[in-house]
Amino acid sequence: MTWISGVAGGLLLAVMGASVLRTLVVPRGLYSVLVYRLWWVLRRLLRLLAIRGGYGAIDRAQTWLAPLILVGMLGTWLGGALVGFGLLLHAVSGLTWGSSFREAGSSLLTLGFASGDRLRLSALDFVAAATGPVLIALQIAYLPTLYAAYNRRELEVTLLQSRAGEPAWGPEILARQWLVDTETALPELYRAWERLASDMGESHSTYPVLMAFRSPRPYRHWLVGLVAVMDAAAVQLALTPSSAPPEARLVLRAGFTALRDIARVQRFPFDPDPPPDAALRLTYVEFEAAVAMLEAAGFRAERGVADAWPHFHGWRVNYEAIAYEMCRRYDAVPALWTGPRAFASAPIPPRRPADRRPGENRPGQLGPPGGSGP
Repeated sequence: MTWISGVAGGLLLAVMGASVLRTLVVPRGLYSVLVYRLWWVLRRLLRLLAIRGGYGAIDRAQTWLAPLILVGMLGTWLGGALVGFGLLLHAVSGLTWGSSFREAGSSLLTLGFASGDRLRLSALDFVAAATGPVLIALQIAYLPTLYAAYNRRELEVTLLQSRAGEPAWGPEILARQWLVDTETALPELYRAWERLASDMGESHSTYPVLMAFRSPRPYRHWLVGLVAVMDAAAVQLALTPSSAPPEARLVLRAGFTALRDIARVQRFPFDPDPPPDAALRLTYVEFEAAVAMLEAAGFRAERGVADAWPHFHGWRVNYEAIAYEMCRRYDAVPALWTGPRAFASAPIPPRRPADRRPGENRPGQLGPPGGSGP
């Protein structure tokens, strides 16, 4: 039993150390069993708190998901270290089970209240005393990296609100630019989101807990914003191929590359090179209605709807399946063109503020004159 205890303790410490390195130290998107098991369990427990509510209740409950994952990570690592060192101390020192775990906890947390009651001295006490502070220090150093990436992401998501509404929707981005004659600002928007998509592809695959951090406002979400910008670029390329800015192609490429990088780390299957005519869940009727809305807002298409649809289809097939699955897994706001959710919901269209200039009734106005929207 003594040697079995020692082997089990050593294996447990090795697994715990590998988990810490994979999650906090190695700068590459590696699959962490601990993070995803915590996400799976905590997400379902929080869903029970909002089982009778709609999206608002889901959003309020899931706000706690990321902080609980972080606390759960630290607690699991410290608990694993306590058990591992307790088993090793029992194997090498001859202490009873109770005394072994009592001394392991005393050393691990550097409390020093238990010592000296063993048959022979062991370096394990010193290793355990170093392990606790190192784990806590690594977790503390982890937080600034997470929140720096979170702030970069949420800045662009917040800036998108005035262009795309809440929740964001691709055709609404185009419609608003033509309604207020700011369509020349679209290349800058695409450039900003191309860079952000690349940033998220790196940061969210390296630190997957970032995907559980929600926006400060319930109807904003980084996934919905990314899909909206990509849809806007795809619609513009499909309808106006000669006048669409080259940045539209670049943001599409950066966007679906980032989504695929994240999907690989999450280990859910996807087609890395789908054929242009692969099935879409978005229908032609939905695309046709969006084009009609755009034309009412003053957008002038170079192609008809029927001619533009295959081109839009060919762009969207690269990212739709991954985006829908990620929106479902992370309980994103149920925006238009983002697929179903794991909870009962209906797609929420963005509200558009009414045009408040006197004496004009701009096309595409929603709401009564003089009204306001988000």
